Amino acid sequence: MRDQRKNQRFELRLPFELLRSGSKTLGKVGETKNLSSGGVLFTADAEVAVGQPIEFVITLPTGAQGHSVRLRCMGKVVRLEHEEIGSDPAFAATLERFEFVRNGR
Repeated sequence: MRDQRKNQRFELRLPFELLRSGSKTLGKVGETKNLSSGGVLFTADAEVAVGQPIEFVITLPTGAQGHSVRLRCMGKVVRLEHEEIGSDPAFAATLERFEFVRNGR
């Protein structure tokens, strides 16, 4: 079966923080499973619903000592995944807007 996604997905495990889901402030943390230019698949136990707007920050690895680059993103939840018993819950979201946020230590 051929993958029919519009955007190529990259298997990247990056830390993220879910800041807002709809009008709720969440502050949940988790990890990305994969991402593309159009969306992200997250592993996290978060209270989200399909169609709900979300705001999240992904921390990107850098070679610069003492600095981190964070990607602040806005999107919408498009899918919930409940895999096998004992596995982590996951959800997918669009990547509609983003900005780079640079932080010192």
